[in-house]
Amino acid sequence: MLGKISLEEAYEIPSKADQSRDQAALYIAPPDLDRYLRQIKSLTDERLRVSDAHGIGYTIVSLTVPGIQGITDPQTAEHHATEVNNYVAHEIRAHRHKLGAFAALSMHNPQQAAQELRRCVQDLGFHGALLNDVQHAGPDGETYLFYDQPEYDAFWKVAVELDVPVYIHPAAPQGQYYRQQYAGRKYLVGPPLSFANGVSLHLLGLITNGVFDRFPNLKIIVGHLGEHIPFDFWRINHWLEDVERPLAQKAGDPMSQRDIYYYFKKNIWVTTSGHFSTPTLKYVCDYLGPERILFSVDYPYETIENGCGWWDGEREAIQKALGGKEAYRLVGRDNSKRLFRLNGFQDENAPVE
Repeated sequence: MLGKISLEEAYEIPSKADQSRDQAALYIAPPDLDRYLRQIKSLTDERLRVSDAHGIGYTIVSLTVPGIQGITDPQTAEHHATEVNNYVAHEIRAHRHKLGAFAALSMHNPQQAAQELRRCVQDLGFHGALLNDVQHAGPDGETYLFYDQPEYDAFWKVAVELDVPVYIHPAAPQGQYYRQQYAGRKYLVGPPLSFANGVSLHLLGLITNGVFDRFPNLKIIVGHLGEHIPFDFWRINHWLEDVERPLAQKAGDPMSQRDIYYYFKKNIWVTTSGHFSTPTLKYVCDYLGPERILFSVDYPYETIENGCGWWDGEREAIQKALGGKEAYRLVGRDNSKRLFRLNGFQDENAPVE
């Protein structure tokens, strides 16, 4: 399929990439590490060549993990976010028919984060923001700032005003949480378990703490076909509606106004990033419909060759799983095209076989 749009695609400032070798080694097999370190630094060379070769018409790039969320000092985080956003805007400016970007933001101060998001969208032409899960804070980084708390309403208000989505992306556990939960089971850090656990907690917090009720037009994206949540939809919804809601009402505590399905079908999109499984895609589509799913690769943690090889190589099976050729085009291109109001990108109207 030509003209695919991909939007969980990471980069790093070249001067920082080699410093993040230890972080990358958490997720990249040793024989593949040099390939990753080369590709994470390439915004417009190898990335575009491989994308062109595999039918990706537009890519939205974002700062890799842990990004700004790993910087515990507020002033340092704010300064580096501005530096990163200016850097990527400069790097992609000659390739805007193929490349866009998500803003990197310091989430220490919601008002400042909102101001930087506004600058990135209005002045730099970015498509929203990608946040690497919680903001680490405090002298030892042990404080985790979640964006489901009322003080972050100032940030969500601006995201809604700008009408841009925010991508909640995973990051590795740190500090005491890592020592208590994962130090003795380190091979579960990342995609095997910790990524989904982290983002699931954060996203379900946004739901149950009423963020979508206060901001009914808020748009959130999560990757990896929903970070395990869709596979537990029935059980989560059963307990929230039949147990937790009555408990909240008895205690006089605020809680989300709707069931979990409502928010996933109105406010939340999921991507195929790093989850190239046709049976799993069908399962998620049966719950949410093809309108809530977006194609993505998760480059360079996953390869474009694998992600597009699955999407194009299993075309007939994927079309059947999604409900036909129209649904295939929606997931591969048109849902993102509508969500990000994209036009004029490479192969945007290419026919689907």
